Amino acid sequence: MTEILTGKEGIERAAELIRKGEVVVFPTETVYGLGANAFDKNAVRKIFEVKGRPMDNPLIVHIADIAQIDKLACEVTLQARKVMQAFMPGPITVIVKKSDAIPDEVCAGLKTVGIRFPSHAVAQEFIWACGVPVAAPSANTSTKISPTTAEHVYEDLKGKVEIILQGGSCQVGIESTILDMSTDIPTILRPGAITEEMLAEVLGEVKTFSGKIVVAKAPGMKYKHYAPDCDMVVAENVQHAIEAYRQSASRGENPVVLAKTDYIAEMKKTLDVNAIDLGASDEEVMHNVFAAMHTAQDKYGFIVCQDFGDKGVAKSVMNRVNKASGGNRV
Repeated sequence: MTEILTGKEGIERAAELIRKGEVVVFPTETVYGLGANAFDKNAVRKIFEVKGRPMDNPLIVHIADIAQIDKLACEVTLQARKVMQAFMPGPITVIVKKSDAIPDEVCAGLKTVGIRFPSHAVAQEFIWACGVPVAAPSANTSTKISPTTAEHVYEDLKGKVEIILQGGSCQVGIESTILDMSTDIPTILRPGAITEEMLAEVLGEVKTFSGKIVVAKAPGMKYKHYAPDCDMVVAENVQHAIEAYRQSASRGENPVVLAKTDYIAEMKKTLDVNAIDLGASDEEVMHNVFAAMHTAQDKYGFIVCQDFGDKGVAKSVMNRVNKASGGNRV
């Protein structure tokens, strides 16, 4: 049986399960996480079992105090500390050289570990109550859409976890930025709400990873992710979106458009489309995109998604959308 719990009593029950070596779902400002004691390799293995996640896909260690980093890392550079000071607590994960306290199961056998200090009040209180750092990926079956509400988690993982901590709708809406600080030039391995432009203001030089992935140093790099149960395409412009929608409707698929307010209005000048409005700004899109994908897969048979561009947080959203669509573009 799976329960959705709130308040201090729920947090204490969840923390007790963590201390006993079990897994628990908890909210963060990005997405909901599936957590276990980061120091307990047997507990960490349960995360992979529940998700059906490949063991060579590393996890992120969540903390509730910056001081905990020194127990998890054997080397934290001055540049890494600058990033932590500027953006923690918040939606960023910093990869540093790990200490021997972190089992190989957390890091997929690598010599580095990703560390994150979430800003969500429930997450902080929960991790404090656990008394240990919490290793966690997103709380969904592997390859499926990341959850931004407790209800998303329940629909996916009910019967597989005992407790889901309720924390409302996640404020950010996509996973954290992952920044590798173990390289000569700080490198973004997964874009998020903390953008390359924001990091450059602190670090001076930063780059985004590109190229073939052989060994994944961070979650979200190597495998299929964020995929809805129905087919999905990304339209390069309004005209292509209209054509993709028409073709899907002719196949009897009951299509839906995921797009910004003005994009939907432009489409409706030509065609009366089913649509989920993601908002007017890139930040609203980031907050709403995963929730909209959950709704779309439940109610519709085909998704046509807007191309939101490659600047700022729109670039981070498109990282998720392109993976969700399997690279299918029209």
